[in-house]
Amino acid sequence: MTDILMPALSPTMEEGVLAKWHVKAGDVVKAGDVIAEIETDKATMEVEAVDEGEITDILVAEGTEGVKVNTPIARLKDEGGASAPAPKAAETPKADASKEAPKAEAAPEPKAEAPKAAAPAPAKADGQRLFASPLARRLAAEAGLDLASIKGTGPHGRIVKSDVEGAGKGGAKMAASSGSASAPAAEPRKVQSLAQMGIPDGSYDLVPLDGMRKAIARRLTDAARDIPHFPLTIDVELDALMAARAKVNALLEKSGVKVSVNDFVIKAAAMALKAVPEANASYTPEGIALHHNADIAMAVAIDGGLITPIIRKAELKTLSQIAVESKDLAKRARDRKLKPEEFQGGTFSVSNLGMFGIKTFSSIINEPQGAIMSVGAGEQRPVVRNGQLAVATVMTVTVTCDHRVVDGAVGARFLQAFKPLIEDPVTMLA
Repeated sequence: MTDILMPALSPTMEEGVLAKWHVKAGDVVKAGDVIAEIETDKATMEVEAVDEGEITDILVAEGTEGVKVNTPIARLKDEGGASAPAPKAAETPKADASKEAPKAEAAPEPKAEAPKAAAPAPAKADGQRLFASPLARRLAAEAGLDLASIKGTGPHGRIVKSDVEGAGKGGAKMAASSGSASAPAAEPRKVQSLAQMGIPDGSYDLVPLDGMRKAIARRLTDAARDIPHFPLTIDVELDALMAARAKVNALLEKSGVKVSVNDFVIKAAAMALKAVPEANASYTPEGIALHHNADIAMAVAIDGGLITPIIRKAELKTLSQIAVESKDLAKRARDRKLKPEEFQGGTFSVSNLGMFGIKTFSSIINEPQGAIMSVGAGEQRPVVRNGQLAVATVMTVTVTCDHRVVDGAVGARFLQAFKPLIEDPVTMLA
């Protein structure tokens, strides 16, 4: 018998909602069959079986919230004993989990008990199977770590995300990775209730925190507290860009593609990052990572929060390609249908609030990126040209920099490279 576990589908995922089951007890599944849908803090994703077998038990009911990563959500009976890990779903109460333990021990099938929580995985040198969550395998591959050298602390010795992170930092996190309690770290200070701060009960409506809002609160609190950051602000004129945009959209009208100002900004930011590669960087304890490509994450507002889908290798794409891709990503982001690889990572972020009339603002850095650009509204303002007063369409742009990676001079050179691309957009088309 094999437990199907809730895997971590993103670095921030600790718990989720088991939104829907596509199978029931007694159903026979094969590898690749969709068995469930899981709502994470960022998206709703389908879970596929990774092996053949019969679903013997559904351990977590459809619609359950707060299911912790690595919680058993179903059981599979198969000949090979491989597990079919599932993404984040609501955690079953501890009392329910304890009820299942005697049942597993009393099962009269000893050879089905041994490989309990294993997904198809590499083998150790001694021929034994190596059990690891999908996220742990991906993180290990990205870090160049050998899974066989990492001790698993998850259920039944399964290697989980925290084990890989601990191994990547000399085992510093190994002792703390028991699979669950990270909530205290998310709240490093004592938080007073509203009543203690003079706001009486009953004078407000309380909206419970969902997974996305918790993740946003945790990540941005960590970023604002732990990253030494500073803003750099510059004004750019948009009149030439607006004229070029009108011509480009006229040419693309038959294809149904429409290029936005934000598409120009993404393209210009990507080209400026290639011109100033020191700004296209991330801080790591081992050194400064200089990225080969400009993978631009664009902030998209969705119900309950925001998400940052990524335009990969934006410096190599045309404006029309960026327009098509950004529109598709934004739509699927709002529908919560993005794949993890479409919003995880990125080397630089662009957040545009100009459509709301915001003139200027500073964003919080989206770690591990080294900088984020905040784009304000384009509006007519007085400017001075050759000693004469004139009127131009001006947009204010602010770049928040991680001072561990991007020094003031580097950030300034990046904006110096960005400004002429926006003010003379023909240079982006050459």
